[in-house]
Amino acid sequence: MEIQHKESATELLESMNKVEYFKKLKLANTTDNSFSVTLKVSCYNELNLMVSDLLKASIILLNEDARNLSSLTTVTDINVMTLLEIALQLLPEEEMELLDDLHKIHLKTDAE
Repeated sequence: MEIQHKESATELLESMNKVEYFKKLKLANTTDNSFSVTLKVSCYNELNLMVSDLLKASIILLNEDARNLSSLTTVTDINVMTLLEIALQLLPEEEMELLDDLHKIHLKTDAE
């Protein structure tokens, strides 16, 4: 049983070395192990619109009274495409590939 675990660990390390995983989070501060995520924008105006849309959506979705008091009452005030683009940029694609590889190793270990 211990040999199988060692083989699985070796296979995992080999898999991780084949492809560079863990690209989404960048180490921001080594003292507290915090990370940063990069969002790609074409200009400051696009960044401003993204943040504005996130804030507007949050206000409207979290507080029904705010909908009645705010000028942000129509759906057209929130650019849903911007929110979806942010979500797409934040998805950790390479990390998900690693999870797939780990799952395959797990399934192979269970079958043995």
